[in-house]
Amino acid sequence: MTRRQLAATAAAAFPAAILTEAALAQRAAVPGAVPAGTVFLNANENPEGPPQEAIEAMIKILPGSGRYHYQEYKEFYATVAQSEAMDPEQLLIGSGSSEVLQAAVHAFTSPTRPLVQVYPTYESVAAVVEALNRKVVRVPLTAAHTADVKALVELSGRENAGLIYLCNPNNPTSTVTPKKDIEWLVANLPGDTVLLLDEAYIHFAETPEMESAFKYVKAGKNVVVTRSYSKIWGMAGLRAGASYARPDLTKRMEPFRNNVISIVAVRALLGGLAAAGRILPARRARYNGVRRGLCEWLAAKGAKHIDPHANFMMIDMGRDARPLLPRMISRGVAPGRHFPPMTNFMRVSIGTAADMEKFKRVFWEVYQG
Repeated sequence: MTRRQLAATAAAAFPAAILTEAALAQRAAVPGAVPAGTVFLNANENPEGPPQEAIEAMIKILPGSGRYHYQEYKEFYATVAQSEAMDPEQLLIGSGSSEVLQAAVHAFTSPTRPLVQVYPTYESVAAVVEALNRKVVRVPLTAAHTADVKALVELSGRENAGLIYLCNPNNPTSTVTPKKDIEWLVANLPGDTVLLLDEAYIHFAETPEMESAFKYVKAGKNVVVTRSYSKIWGMAGLRAGASYARPDLTKRMEPFRNNVISIVAVRALLGGLAAAGRILPARRARYNGVRRGLCEWLAAKGAKHIDPHANFMMIDMGRDARPLLPRMISRGVAPGRHFPPMTNFMRVSIGTAADMEKFKRVFWEVYQG
């Protein structure tokens, strides 16, 4: 399914105001039945799941989950904001980062204020814009698979863009747009255009070129930064994400998302955040170690890939990768679908060490064939 077909299907199946996560779910892109014990490396999930502290907090609250617990949310917001040295007025919590990304679309784009974004990138934002019958302007990535920030600014000024969307590290390429380029982009935003920076994968990036855009939020710039608790935190099924922005930008986004998430997710986040100083470095070291080992194995085999900075990577299959995906699935490994125009590439999420050993075996059988 192409990006345009994906958007068209989602728009037909769901109301224009809301595009559900299920419409874009990666697992839905795996066709038909799969063998027992299939390793899913298609959705950038964290197979470790939630930290133990989060699990214990969820177990504790489950008997009380028949109540709304609205009185807890003010303190919850304060705790989450404090974890990033922000004020609660700068924070929105959503059902995954998808909900706050959609809120930004509704708040800052319109029939006369299009979205400008790089291509290829995470499709949800553009799919929502197109479902609303608003314009999307796509800017190809550079030869290094990073954002062409000058083209983003030029086209945003020409089109009177309401929103620029940039995922950093980018999905699907797992590449980082250097911090100097982000600095230039923020400094040259045209008019009242808002920059939406999606940092769902930032915790996996080790390069010094990766820098959070939080400093621009704190400096009062026209910048919205989103974070996800689905990736390094391993809470994808709990659906929790956040956005940070200047209070007036946050106020504009507020009407377009629900005002609460599950109390179970709330307690899970609070449990995890209390031990973040131990949890995040340990998980980052484990998964980046597995990622590094896979890169070394691919290099030894002569298989080309894009240098990754997230919990997934793009491998150059040397020919159209689309016919190869079902062959891998039939062998019990489900990689991500193709991302036009990079049809020669296969996106692969980083799983456990055991997951990647199975991937290597199946990949090599298919790659050689």
